[in-house]
Amino acid sequence: MLAIQDIAQKIARANPPDGMITRIVAIDGPGGAGKSTLASQLSAVLNNAPIVHTDDFASWDNPLNWWPRLINQVLNPLAMNQETHYQRYDWTLEKLAEWHRLEPTDYLILEGVSASRKAFKPYLTYCIWIETPREERLRRGLERDGEAMRSQWEQWMRDEDAYIEREHPDETADVVVSGRS
Repeated sequence: MLAIQDIAQKIARANPPDGMITRIVAIDGPGGAGKSTLASQLSAVLNNAPIVHTDDFASWDNPLNWWPRLINQVLNPLAMNQETHYQRYDWTLEKLAEWHRLEPTDYLILEGVSASRKAFKPYLTYCIWIETPREERLRRGLERDGEAMRSQWEQWMRDEDAYIEREHPDETADVVVSGRS
């Protein structure tokens, strides 16, 4: 497996899409794979790059079809090298919450399930896929969210399976890393 510094060097050498200032790095993988952990580590190496979480757009009711809002509120403005504003979804209150502001920067990490989806590819500089066994991902999810959320997690995982089967993000990633503990 590549060390985080090696990945950061590859990202630094990569050119952002034409006309963009910001190199957007997608960290994709199924729920519980270790995406948030890797995003935090990579952010620290990339000068504290801001992290946008797909969980700020998704919900239990809409796990994968929220993406047009992310394009409109984050990716399109960054593609035009403009400041962005996006509204975070609050999973506890089950509604949109506070607004966040981002300015064009050297690096931005887009972390979460379907972060490297085909609709985002024109905006992305580098894609990372995290591969973690299903049982370990479910265990992590239930540790975080509680056993009462098992049926939600199982449905979420079926939805993720459909996304992976449809888009094959593991096959189009620039690098595949292991999310095993």
